[in-house]
Amino acid sequence: MSAPASDRDAGVFLRHGGRLAAAKGAFPDAPAPWLDLSTGINPRAYPAPRATPEALRRLPDPEEVRALEAVAARAFGVDADRVVATPGTEAALRVLPRILGARSAAIVSPTYGGHAEAWRLAGAKVKAVTPDQIAASAAEAVVLVRPNNPDGAVVCAPDLAGRWLIVDEAFVETAPQLSVAAEAGPRTIVLRSFGKFYGLPGVRLGFVIAEPGLAARVAAQFGDWPVGAEAIAAGLAAYADDAWAERTRLRLAADAARLNGLLIASGFNVLGGTSLFRLASAPDAGRRFEHLARYGVLTRPFPDQPTWLRFGLPKPKDWPRLKAALESFRP
Repeated sequence: MSAPASDRDAGVFLRHGGRLAAAKGAFPDAPAPWLDLSTGINPRAYPAPRATPEALRRLPDPEEVRALEAVAARAFGVDADRVVATPGTEAALRVLPRILGARSAAIVSPTYGGHAEAWRLAGAKVKAVTPDQIAASAAEAVVLVRPNNPDGAVVCAPDLAGRWLIVDEAFVETAPQLSVAAEAGPRTIVLRSFGKFYGLPGVRLGFVIAEPGLAARVAAQFGDWPVGAEAIAAGLAAYADDAWAERTRLRLAADAARLNGLLIASGFNVLGGTSLFRLASAPDAGRRFEHLARYGVLTRPFPDQPTWLRFGLPKPKDWPRLKAALESFRP
């Protein structure tokens, strides 16, 4: 096998998951194909229909986008005039600081780093806060990921007395009863993701839920064609398929429990997560990350928590491979 990956090589994995090309470069002797568990993506994707050749040869009709927003709104339990389709929630969270104009933001942490980055790029003062510090924060906007990434914590959405509250519900499809979208007030904005639960992140589809006037301002940022034909076709089918969603929630819960068992048996302490990913800790997590990578298994380390690793769910055929890689580690 090749020499250990340098700190510089390993650092690329600390920003977010999905750095498979970097993993291949840092660990060239790892067996292929890689087992990428670095993201919390459903490994058994929704069997979405593809866009028709005719749809791909023209721009999407704005009415098709409205139809997509309507079927998504039904699934979210809100009115359609509050829902805006975007090319992924990442794109949405990047434009919100500019639209809201807040000059300071409190990010309930630890959580997904893209939120703080978006506000800093907009010139806002950013502060990481714990759930207990939300009320005391003077920030004009508060960002809350619920359930949280990476620990799965469910923090109550606070009453901010006129300040902006952004609730990122990227993983709430696994537990829709946790959504605050239907009860959200006029200064609350909810983000929803399509790709994670439905296992189709490459479709690049997300939604902003806000009061109608603000929703219209968000929609204006993305123009008449915010998403493409493939996103429209997939979203229309998936959000209407309640039976698939219910079956999938049960399966994901069972798979998450199975993953917990593997991690505990191999010496990890499971800290939490959602049914799409599990957060685990071990004193030697850095060595375990590299060991797994040499077996072609990519996990998610964290720059400020060196004892943490996050594991997504494997595909059905890959459970034995993950088990073998975990069991082969020698503390």
